[in-house]
Amino acid sequence: MYDLAILGGGPAGMTAAVYAARKGINTLLLSKDLGGQVLWTMGVENYMGFQFVEGAELMEKFEEQVKQFPITSRTGEAAKKVSLQGNTFEVETESGDEYQAKCVLVATGKRPRMLGVPGEEKFRGRGVTYCSTCDGPVFTGERVAVIGGGNSALESTYDMLKIAEHVDLVSITPLTGDRILIDKIEGTPNLSQHLEYEVVEIKGEVMVEGVTIKDHNSQEQRELEVRGVFVEIGLVPNSDLVEGLVTLNRTGEIEVNCSNETKVPGLFAAGDVTTVPEKQIVISAGEGAKAALVAHRYLQRL
Repeated sequence: MYDLAILGGGPAGMTAAVYAARKGINTLLLSKDLGGQVLWTMGVENYMGFQFVEGAELMEKFEEQVKQFPITSRTGEAAKKVSLQGNTFEVETESGDEYQAKCVLVATGKRPRMLGVPGEEKFRGRGVTYCSTCDGPVFTGERVAVIGGGNSALESTYDMLKIAEHVDLVSITPLTGDRILIDKIEGTPNLSQHLEYEVVEIKGEVMVEGVTIKDHNSQEQRELEVRGVFVEIGLVPNSDLVEGLVTLNRTGEIEVNCSNETKVPGLFAAGDVTTVPEKQIVISAGEGAKAALVAHRYLQRL
């Protein structure tokens, strides 16, 4: 039985763990890994105190700080389901282990959204990837496609333009990312933009050999000969573990108030998995700190 179970080891979860430990709360930190989405980010230029820091390096500093406190950390598997038994929360993991806690903080973040087209699942890990930071160097000197029109897609495109022979940027809409990112890629000689096109199929034998795209206006289809496909079309909240227990919005984010409280007393949420706007590292860390302090007040009232 723990006072507080924190589910998720990204900026929100790790910051919450430090704040909880400083309050003397008996804390469990349960997560698949430590770092979350930030591990996918090559460079961070907007986290205060660092003009530039690699995502993995920043999360290593978070982890070092967590290790300074008496926090029970269970990494390597994620929470699968949270249930309420009387006044006690029960957390079941993917392997079937169970933990009990007086209150729970869900900070499980988000996961990549899938295209849902033929060939995507077949070639996942064989040319289809969701992380240019992780897998980009594998495609050095190759022609690749980046799918999406938001900031993630633009950042991926910018990264790949430096090392790929050519980049095909495919977006179902006009580009929607920040102007500063659009300016970084526009006019680059090894870039082709296919705006208002959608991916119909990913093709190949053993590895990816190409993608079929369709013009939204003319319905004309085109073939792009690429060896890599970087899917950057957004993220899905990892909120399945509390579905039916708390209120989710239409995109699956956990609805919270300004105190990180859900409709269930003792069940809190923080970071990208919630309805709090603007998904940024600094915001997630702040929300994690706030949630831990609110959880401390809740425990004092029990």
